[in-house]
Amino acid sequence: MKITFLGAAHEVTGSCHMLEACGKVILVDYGMEQGPDYYENREIPIAATDIDYVFLTHAHIDHSGLLPLLYKQGFRGVIFSTKATKDLCEVMLRDSAHIQMFEAEWRNRKAKRSGEKEFVPLYDMAAADGAIKLFCGCAYGEKLSVSEGITIRFTDVGHLLGSACIEIWLKEGEEERKIVFSGDIGNRNQPILKDPNCVTEADYVVMESTYGDRNHGAHLNYVDALTEILQETFDRGGNVVIPSFAVGRTQEMLYFLREIKEKGLVKGHEGFPVYVDSPLAVQATTIFNKNMYECFDDETLALVKRGVNPISFPGLNLSITSDESKAINFDDEPKVILSASGMCEAGRIRHHLKHNLWRQDSTILFVGYQAVGTLGRAIAEGAKTVKLFGEEIEIRAKICRLAGISGHADKDGLISWIQGFEKKPKRVFVVHGEDAICDRFVECLEANYGYDARAPYSGGCYDLITNTHLEVGNKIRLEKDKKLAKPVSTVYDRLVEVGKRLMRLIDRSKGWANKDLAKLADQLQALCEKWEK
Repeated sequence: MKITFLGAAHEVTGSCHMLEACGKVILVDYGMEQGPDYYENREIPIAATDIDYVFLTHAHIDHSGLLPLLYKQGFRGVIFSTKATKDLCEVMLRDSAHIQMFEAEWRNRKAKRSGEKEFVPLYDMAAADGAIKLFCGCAYGEKLSVSEGITIRFTDVGHLLGSACIEIWLKEGEEERKIVFSGDIGNRNQPILKDPNCVTEADYVVMESTYGDRNHGAHLNYVDALTEILQETFDRGGNVVIPSFAVGRTQEMLYFLREIKEKGLVKGHEGFPVYVDSPLAVQATTIFNKNMYECFDDETLALVKRGVNPISFPGLNLSITSDESKAINFDDEPKVILSASGMCEAGRIRHHLKHNLWRQDSTILFVGYQAVGTLGRAIAEGAKTVKLFGEEIEIRAKICRLAGISGHADKDGLISWIQGFEKKPKRVFVVHGEDAICDRFVECLEANYGYDARAPYSGGCYDLITNTHLEVGNKIRLEKDKKLAKPVSTVYDRLVEVGKRLMRLIDRSKGWANKDLAKLADQLQALCEKWEK
């Protein structure tokens, strides 16, 4: 019975942990890295075909984004998540596949001109569709027996629609252990979603630490703060451009904008248009409405019962096609533009930044976490110029940030959540935080609150029976300025991977019926003869 930490170890994104217990292999999350990679991450140490289950905390791509790759590599187990997470992943994983394919097409156009090798996307739409078919949606609060000795339960943590911490009960013979994965813990007193719930008991806890070294500060009146930014920008004749995560943050901003419009708070511009320029955000908003009764807080449900759609209003424009997106920047009327991605690393937001960063009358408003090394982080921290689509853009727009607008709990929120356990766990594993923040949060938990805490590195492995570490993990730090090492593959690399998968299949074929072995051998023989000619 052991756990191996693979992703989001001393880093914020790319969450992935592996449990081995009761004769099963389980991944808890399998997400993409976003921003630079500061430590060498260990690969999953076994074949995808040997993984039995994935337990998914929520739909954000840094937790779910490599599930189609896992499917492409041969995984055919079950992906357990909440029902709302399942709904969101149906659109988010397809959107991710679209981005992968679009990027590959763009790179290959350049490769043909320069004579470089063909770039193959991490996965395509078929892999995303395949992964989606493996999902099993679960209700909050219900215990589910996954297999002999393994039981799970999802508890709402208020970070995103459908987000959950996962309680896992494990029993091998006479040995029983309970481990809880926090997922991303939500911020309190945010619109739309419920506040995070606590869990009362566990032997081990794996918890995030995104804001483990600081608090968000006093709770702002977001409607008043946003109104002031809109008023000043519109009076200058500029646009308010909001890089916003398509799922979660966009819907929260629509909630505030609806109230501002309803009360006529922006004087002289009461009919200002709002553009949501993200097909994914449009689909996600529909899913929010579908899951309102299980996930919305009491205040938001009260609006619904009065017949008010909390995230819709007159003047809201939904841009789906690329032509609709392009037309936004050729309209001189001051407006709000909500566009993904939230960290400005991809998507339509980069076009809107190109058209507005150089304008002194416009405002770029950040409303979410910006990971180290991302374009959003650079702009938010005062970069003078940035390069977009090969063009150097001078930053003259006003750069603002709404403090406290975060889907993540701050330091006090994290401590409040861990203190919800009635008895201190045997050990708390701290993950999903920047390098120094992980260490500082561990120190805080140990020195100030008496917890046995560790911040494992990628590859770190612990025995859950003896509460001892089996392997320290990889502390090799990469160069600070190294760009995100996205997995790049050529067609030949893909062929090699398929060959490895075939060898694993042959290894497992021992014990098959002779007729099945003969059929496989004949098919492979025919394939070899075809390509040897």
